Amino acid sequence: MLIIRRAQQQDAASLVEAMVDAERSGFMLANPDERRLTVPQATAWIARLEQAEHQVMFVATQQSTIIGYLLVQQETMERTKHRASIVIGVHSEHRGKGVGTALFESAFTWAYAKQIRRLELTVIVHNDGAKHLYKKMGFTEEGVKRDSLLIDGQFVNEYYMSRLL
Repeated sequence: MLIIRRAQQQDAASLVEAMVDAERSGFMLANPDERRLTVPQATAWIARLEQAEHQVMFVATQQSTIIGYLLVQQETMERTKHRASIVIGVHSEHRGKGVGTALFESAFTWAYAKQIRRLELTVIVHNDGAKHLYKKMGFTEEGVKRDSLLIDGQFVNEYYMSRLL
């Protein structure tokens, strides 16, 4: 059974595994195995998130294993506190099975409660699976970040996408 909940410090090891798998897809901002997040670092990060007012990380678990995560970071300046950015990753064995949809639904609930009006994210232009999910969840393309990433020696564009709540 799929469970969506806030990340907890005891999730650190499983979260690191999920993040490493997501980054191996080649569709995340970090190259595969570049980030090298340790379990103690992840534990400290989650501890800070547990206390944060303007950030939250949701995890998708199945049989106590994290199979996806979604981080929401709300802006804090008066002119921009109505918006938040999103980073999402789903384990390769669980993509296309509703994990991303469930994570987004929890993020939307949190964002509504925080009176967030605008959610933003970026996506590599050739990441068709993610673009499909984002459009299904109500995000629209707003523009192109030209040559924003350097992947395997080639410059790659990203799309800016947003959803208004």
